[in-house]
Parts: sequence; C-alpha cells; structure tokens
Amino acid sequence: MPLVRGALISECVRMMLPPVQEKTELIEVVRITDPMRHLSAANLVGDDVAIWEAAQVSNALTLISSAPDSELHRCFIPGWGIRAHSATDLLFQIAFCFQCHGARLWGPDVPAELDGIHGFDPESPPALELLQRFRSSTPGRRG
Repeated sequence: MPLVRGALISECVRMMLPPVQEKTELIEVVRITDPMRHLSAANLVGDDVAIWEAAQVSNALTLISSAPDSELHRCFIPGWGIRAHSATDLLFQIAFCFQCHGARLWGPDVPAELDGIHGFDPESPPALELLQRFRSSTPGRRG
C-alpha cells in the first residue's frame, strides 16, 4: 500500500462531517470578519459572499471530507466558514483556519463526539481547492 507522510493511505484520517450532511441542499459561504469570536460562538458571523447549491454543495462536502487530518496549531483565527442548510433548517457550521490547520464543526445536528475543532491539512489538494473556491466566491477579490 502507498504511504502518505509515513502512514498507509488506508490509515489516513479525514475530517469527519456529521451524518446529517446528506440532507444539505444549500451552503452559505461566509468570509469571517471577527475571527476571534469563533472559538466558542453560537453562530458563524461574517459577510455572506456566496450561496452554493446542487453540484457545488456536493463538491464542497467532498472536498471537506477528503482533506486529510493534520496536527493542530494554536492560533485558531478562522477566515472562512460555511453554513449548511437542509430545505428548511440550519444543519451545521464550520469555521476554517488555514493557518493553524483547524476547522471548528458545530450546529444543531452535530453529534457531541464531532462537535469541536478538528485538524485538517490546509496544504492538501482538497483544502487548497476549497480555499480557491472560497476566494473565487468573494465579489471583486482575486485568487
């Protein structure tokens, strides 16, 4: 079996999304304007920069769940986030810090064991693609 950073690919841990992800019909992309509040805030706050639907939702969730795990650093100053919605309700939120390798997952339909900050590799191809999609969603912003 091939190795990835000294571990077998089959042992590579990926970011866990809540089972309710399958109900996601819409994702709000948020440019976080006050990153310090997101360590324990009840809601993801910032500028709503895009709405993703259909294939964009599926692609985004695939990128998130495909990002390999990484060791967390200390800062947790997230710049981007998502709010995932069903047809009627908010399902979960994720705030991403691409500096400290942390993604905080929380929301009404997130099981207790998944609620909190998870490590992800921000330099992995899925994470880089997700960041590029975030950036290209911002009106008037380049790359």
